[in-house]
Amino acid sequence: MDYIPVYDGPEEEEGVVTVSPGRLQRTGVRSELVSRQVVGRPLRVPGVVKLDERMVSVVTTRADAFVEEVADVTTGAAVRKGQPLVRLYSPEMAAAGAQYVIELKSGGAARSGGAGLKLRNLGVPEGAITEMERTGKVPPSMTWTAPRDGLILERAAVDGMMTEAGDVLFRLADVSRVWLVADVPEREVGVLRLGNAARSTFRGLPGQTFDGRVDLVYPQVSPETRTVKVRIEIENLDGLLLPDMYADVEIESGVGSAVVAVPNDAILDTGSRQVVILDRGDGRFEPRPVEIGARGTDVTEITTGIQAGDRVVTGANFLIDAESNIKAALSALDPKPNGPAPMAEARP
Repeated sequence: MDYIPVYDGPEEEEGVVTVSPGRLQRTGVRSELVSRQVVGRPLRVPGVVKLDERMVSVVTTRADAFVEEVADVTTGAAVRKGQPLVRLYSPEMAAAGAQYVIELKSGGAARSGGAGLKLRNLGVPEGAITEMERTGKVPPSMTWTAPRDGLILERAAVDGMMTEAGDVLFRLADVSRVWLVADVPEREVGVLRLGNAARSTFRGLPGQTFDGRVDLVYPQVSPETRTVKVRIEIENLDGLLLPDMYADVEIESGVGSAVVAVPNDAILDTGSRQVVILDRGDGRFEPRPVEIGARGTDVTEITTGIQAGDRVVTGANFLIDAESNIKAALSALDPKPNGPAPMAEARP
């Protein structure tokens, strides 16, 4: 008959640590199934309210003029679109108006003619052109109105002053929508996506939150603070948010779709490598090197090393890893250890 070797005790697998049931209970080893999840976590960063550049307007003239009267509005005042701001007299505009009236009286092409085109090029208010058509006379002065609803940011016009073409008389902004510019650390920029939801709170407005979405990630890193500015659009219909107010901003971040992820406690990070402990059942555990992706509040993405359906250790995993390292060190000292002598078992 033939004889085959039988060892006294179970054969150990390469790289697998076996822990007795009693010891498992004492050390509190816990494990969970690996699943596909959405990985995300909020970024908490500071921010500052800024005006939406697209909602800022200036009141100016395209020709030299004299300011005859400025409306009773001051810096910080709210104005409505079409509200009178300043009354001006411009010799160049008056001359163009006189030519326009002559063309009208002579049966010319009205607004499509040369004089009408010149008035539009000079930025003459529509109301003044309509008055010329109605009365057949050039008004001695013309009124410039607010181009949009908003707040007066700057008032440079003064009664009696002369203004040159291009000089800013008023600057105003619509604050019904503002930007919140947040400073995000350079290391966190990779998890930001356009459209990410953001929520902000203000110390001066306790109990109120303002929601918005990431509209732009500025393509520049500040060399002083190593941060990147992120722009968030916020509706400000009540006008509570004022320029340069400070905010505490919470931006949702993440990969956006479900990925293989494990609880953060399952990862052993030595700095140079990341390891998870696979639970193979029956007290057997296998350290498995992995590569990690996005980190979330509770879970971390695993790009390579394990797959959904595996079971990983989430409690007391550092003890198993320590035992695995001790076993590896002993194996390195004695690569071919003398195992127990085999017993002969007869095989018919």
